[in-house]
Amino acid sequence: MLAGLPALFRTHVQGVVIKVEDFPDEETEREMELESPYDLLGLYRGVPVGHGSELGPPRQDVDMIFLYRAPLLHYWCETGEPLDDIVRNTLIHEIGHHFGYSDEDMDAIEFGEE
Repeated sequence: MLAGLPALFRTHVQGVVIKVEDFPDEETEREMELESPYDLLGLYRGVPVGHGSELGPPRQDVDMIFLYRAPLLHYWCETGEPLDDIVRNTLIHEIGHHFGYSDEDMDAIEFGEE
């Protein structure tokens, strides 16, 4: 899936770990105030590109993108959209967060809003 993304994306996500988990963990559910673990398809955790500090202490953690298998499959069953499109769109959305875009920024890009 990642290999099919534009080269610019692939270049800037080389150090990002992409993990597939069945569901978000309980801490993430609380933090995101989810009504259901099915409410979250993916999540970016890390410091967006250009937001790190060269002057501060070295980072101990790694940027990660989580894709949640059960919610993605549930969404697929509910909508009938092609599964590869759902996963690709979720991955691109989370990569957008890696580049520093907010959910609102991503919606504006996706839906052509200004």
